[in-house]
Amino acid sequence: MPEVLILVGSESDKPRIEPAFEILTKAGFSYEFYASSAHRQPEQTGDLVKNARKKGFKVVIAGAGLSAALPGFCASLTDLPVIGVPFAVGPLNGLDALLATVQVPPGVPVATVGIDNAKNAAHLAIRILKG
Repeated sequence: MPEVLILVGSESDKPRIEPAFEILTKAGFSYEFYASSAHRQPEQTGDLVKNARKKGFKVVIAGAGLSAALPGFCASLTDLPVIGVPFAVGPLNGLDALLATVQVPPGVPVATVGIDNAKNAAHLAIRILKG
């Protein structure tokens, strides 16, 4: 049963999150990857996150650029730990995504790693899973 749900908003974001796959696999943790947008597919994305605990997931990693809504969107729908990975896209090279990911409202926590640092997201997920 997969322990980590990994989400990005678009298939074009997959190369930015892929470094997490190898680290999780090497550490013996399973994951499932989905490209599903908080903006373009809110119902589908919401269902993935709302049902994550029932499916056995214990941590969510969500990567996003520009408005970076996906990590906060996920955190608003689950009580599982959510790790946000801001992506270096757009004219601000990820600074806007970083700020959007760390500045979610109180009660909607998102642990945030550095811009394009999917590796650290995986390492943090592993520490959470090991308890």
